[in-house]
Amino acid sequence: MAGEVKEGELDSIEEKACALLWRLWQERGVVDDLPPDLKPATREAGYAIQACFERYSASPRHGWKIAATSAAGQRHINVGGPLAGRLLAEKIHGDGATISIEGNRMRVCEPEFAFRFGEDLPPRAAPYTVPEVVAAVADMLLTIELPDSRYADFTLVGEAALIADDACASDLVVGPPVAADWRAIDLSAHPVAARVEGRYERQGAGANVLGDPRIALTWLVNELSGLGIGARRGELATCGTCMVPLEVEPGDRVVADFGSLGSVRVTIAGRGSG
Repeated sequence: MAGEVKEGELDSIEEKACALLWRLWQERGVVDDLPPDLKPATREAGYAIQACFERYSASPRHGWKIAATSAAGQRHINVGGPLAGRLLAEKIHGDGATISIEGNRMRVCEPEFAFRFGEDLPPRAAPYTVPEVVAAVADMLLTIELPDSRYADFTLVGEAALIADDACASDLVVGPPVAADWRAIDLSAHPVAARVEGRYERQGAGANVLGDPRIALTWLVNELSGLGIGARRGELATCGTCMVPLEVEPGDRVVADFGSLGSVRVTIAGRGSG
């Protein structure tokens, strides 16, 4: 699935912490927390661990995700604000994919607005504005994230450890670029409806994502800029769940309906699928 990193190459604390988390990811295992000598004490230390995940991917970084941009998302993982994470190409799936949740601790689907950058946004001292960031976007896409954690109880470990764990990244279902003129739409007021077919439905809106998905995207760009990281042309950025996460079980089919913008769907499987 990914590039090989030999144990003898793991020289730093960050590399060793990431290697442990990566092994748990591959084995679908969990730990209560990182060992004290590997546990990050700050958000910046958590991002330094997270950066090492790119060494394990056979492809260039696919993009970025934001965890906990909604109050519901923050309650779900017990944090006070958003967290940024990396998207690895191996975990990206097309619209309608079947994905296994065997070993997944969270077992939820999260409908999310996403954007693909058409221009680089390099790190800089001055914060980027919303108009600047939106002007650098090439496409909007609709996604469903199936997050996960390598911690037995992800509500207890804190922000820095969750950042180190790639901000609860796992599988992401991505639809085609939106054909509608999304730039002319008030995304903060745009409704989103999702259903777990035959079981229940849930409602959401763009306002649940830091007030507007474009504001969330700008937060991400500035969070990365503060770390000395630039957003790259061609990278995807997801903006966090726009509703209370949808609890799912093997056999469920989930449809996220973004109205005039389109829809995206995923089928949930257990052992041996996805």
